[in-house]
Amino acid sequence: MDNYFCADNLYRVWDSVTVDFSFAAAKGTMTVIVGKSGSGKSTVLRLIAGLEESGKRNDGKECTVRLDGKTLTKTAPGKRGIGMVFQSPALFSHLTVAENVAYGLRSRGMGKKEAEAEAEKYIAEFALAGFGKRMPDTLSGGEAQRVSLARTLIVKPPLVLFDEPLSSLDAPLRKKLASDIRKSQKKEGFTGIFVTHDIAEAKAVADTVIVMENGKKKWEGAPEDFNESMLG
Repeated sequence: MDNYFCADNLYRVWDSVTVDFSFAAAKGTMTVIVGKSGSGKSTVLRLIAGLEESGKRNDGKECTVRLDGKTLTKTAPGKRGIGMVFQSPALFSHLTVAENVAYGLRSRGMGKKEAEAEAEKYIAEFALAGFGKRMPDTLSGGEAQRVSLARTLIVKPPLVLFDEPLSSLDAPLRKKLASDIRKSQKKEGFTGIFVTHDIAEAKAVADTVIVMENGKKKWEGAPEDFNESMLG
């Protein structure tokens, strides 16, 4: 493994669980962390993104997050170059679909016309051609999550964190969007970390599966070797 991404000694103590977790990922791969509710999956993502600070360990080991040779541990969340997709799409209610998707490009200085033209391409890639002028409150849950995905990926982040983005959708739609995410990941070439409790979802998107239990890594391997019994 080339260790394009590496997280060492992620550590966080909660009343119910102590997260103590390390893993690495090769460039352009999707690592899926699977575990039951409360196992610490989302905490791992928040520590990687810098949204939470790693706790102090008794053994003196330091938490380190590295991406493409750069240490991000002390870098502010907004400067880490990491994209995030959450369970809730969290779209800007006062902006159209195209304006939502173009938001990241506009904030980086791209002109409105050029940014919205690029946004329309990404909207079409997620099967939403013609939705550019729609407002978020007119979208279904699946449509809104597609817009959220397009908005995250359009700025081409080198690392994308997926925090159970499909868990609020029904099973057929979860399957379709999981396939869309996998295709997009292969096309765009980003490195992804995806957390879920859904076994089928994990197998659909993963290059590598990590089973997490009580804040620790229980198992790591290929998706074809992963089965339900590993979740305990």
